[in-house]
Amino acid sequence: MTKRSWGLFALSTSVGALALASGMATAQQAPLGEISAEVCKGCHNDVYKQWKKSMHAQSTALADPLHGAFYQQEVGDPRAEGQLHQKTQTFPVCLACHAPNAALAKSTKLDAKPAFSEGVNCVSCHTLKNYKGIRKPDGKFQLGIAAYEVSPNELQGPQGVGRHLAALKAGGDLFGGGGDDKQKPNPHLGKPVTFEGKEIPALPMEGNPKLMKSMDACMGCHDQRNNAQGAPLCQTGSEYDFSQSKVSCLSCHMPINNGVADHTMGGGHDKGMLQRGPMMEIAVDKQGDKLQAKAVLKNLLPHSLPTGAPFRNMFLKLTAYNDKGEVVWQSAKEHPAKDDPQAYFQYQMVDDEGKPAMPPVATKIGLDSRLKAHEERVLSYDIPAKGVVLVRGELYYQLVWQVLADKFKAALPENVRAPVLIAEFERKVGA
Repeated sequence: MTKRSWGLFALSTSVGALALASGMATAQQAPLGEISAEVCKGCHNDVYKQWKKSMHAQSTALADPLHGAFYQQEVGDPRAEGQLHQKTQTFPVCLACHAPNAALAKSTKLDAKPAFSEGVNCVSCHTLKNYKGIRKPDGKFQLGIAAYEVSPNELQGPQGVGRHLAALKAGGDLFGGGGDDKQKPNPHLGKPVTFEGKEIPALPMEGNPKLMKSMDACMGCHDQRNNAQGAPLCQTGSEYDFSQSKVSCLSCHMPINNGVADHTMGGGHDKGMLQRGPMMEIAVDKQGDKLQAKAVLKNLLPHSLPTGAPFRNMFLKLTAYNDKGEVVWQSAKEHPAKDDPQAYFQYQMVDDEGKPAMPPVATKIGLDSRLKAHEERVLSYDIPAKGVVLVRGELYYQLVWQVLADKFKAALPENVRAPVLIAEFERKVGA
């Protein structure tokens, strides 16, 4: 058992109340993988609203413009059935993470059912029963939903209990005992119920804290991923192992608030989460007619910064100002990738000749200048001292390489393409 399996923390005691998608026949219960998250808000509205804002809810090629652009390029129309990855002529492996319910049904028509278009919805996580790992016995990858034994009949809860005692005490009472006017019928007791005019199937639940409270619930999608050439793309799991941390990813990405785990699951698209990652400080020492400036950066996270998709990057800019607030010096007049390479933090993908390449066609890793887990790095600069009264540092995070931002300008909204300021520090010079 790896240490990931024991990275436990307290998740919410509640499990999303799940129901049939609108219009589904009540005579026959649908497979759990076809149950929509929409009616979850009937019983767990706060959790539903959190999830609805998450990237999990926007993970498909229909909702995520960046993933959608690559999907169209590598596979084709996400609304068409029978699509194959163009190069390998296999079922698109990206669906195993980005649309796991569709992957289970072997469907590429993501608008065929609400549960397919919802991406990583309630049942996507709450039917994961056992983590098999991302490698088959023969060493080949089994990613996303394929890395799990999926429970066909019972939801999986984070606590070590199901609803067995409640069902015993309830007898024939579908409200779980008491049945007052404010109590909602409970489909987890094992019988269908009617709630707000909707027929909800029996959705029995069993406790599974070993999976639901551990990083095993994440690692099927967030451990490692190679492209068709075997070049490593996402490597967050390996980075975590390198850190030797014992902190679960859930403790940061699903913190408890008022007794409920936060289902927004913030990451690279969440500025608040990004600001938690780096620590930055600027030191300035005057030496004659020069200022020796040192930018100290430390990664506080148990994985590289940035992590995840290989096109995520960061860059630092230092600027010196005079007493009128005018710029008198800059570490990079244009992008640091060109003018100040030490201040550009990237996971570069290259081809056989070592030239930069897009993730789908890259054959190997080039320069990996990201901050490793818990790494502290010092960047040094000599600044002409004349007239300088303030040195300011700004650290930016960008979801895509600038070349991608330019290439997909028409397809990607500004909030995906634009750099985000995630850390800043000012140091006054002199008295």
